[in-house]
Amino acid sequence: MRVLVVEDEPTLAAQLAEALRGAAYAVDVAHNGVDGHYAGAVETYDAVVLDLGLPQMDGITVLKKWRAAGRGMPVLILTARDAWHEKVAGIDAGADDYLTKPFHMEELLARLRALIRRAGGHASAELVCGPVVLDTRNSRVSVDGRALALTSHEYRVLDYLMHHPGKLVSRSDLIEHIYAQDFDRDSNTVEVFIARLRKKLPPGTIETVRGLGYRLAAPP
Repeated sequence: MRVLVVEDEPTLAAQLAEALRGAAYAVDVAHNGVDGHYAGAVETYDAVVLDLGLPQMDGITVLKKWRAAGRGMPVLILTARDAWHEKVAGIDAGADDYLTKPFHMEELLARLRALIRRAGGHASAELVCGPVVLDTRNSRVSVDGRALALTSHEYRVLDYLMHHPGKLVSRSDLIEHIYAQDFDRDSNTVEVFIARLRKKLPPGTIETVRGLGYRLAAPP
């Protein structure tokens, strides 16, 4: 899963990026409203953390422009303490949730997980496909109750597929959602990750639709 952080305070932006990467997200960071708006307009994200008090273009304007352009990714806004009017304006502009500064990083991560789950139609923090269980809270995967050892990119590929069970996912979709913007995106590596996952998962869990992509299915 890929997340955009738009935050102008350097220390907080770095802390957010570190926490998100530690939770197995691919992360891009923008430090002003203009760069944040551009990233959200041209790149594909599973969620956005958006500060409202941004230089060059404020967060409300950024959000309104995204929604007006049909960008529907979940957005978690960050507001100043006691700025209730910002919360109202943010929700009215199309935000999905908000947090008031200062906040606990674990709460932010939990709210992001919930937003991404809801966007994919999932109610539980555990995603299940037959004997395969992915715990989004702890970034852990098990098969028939046994823990599965995955690399960070193998986990990201499986995480995205588990959030979209039964749906055809193209290789380009996977590339957009598992890599940050500045990462060297070699499309062939996706096939490598899929091959590695197939060796670790029950046969038939990941189907290949020739020329189109991959589909996650409960194994027979």
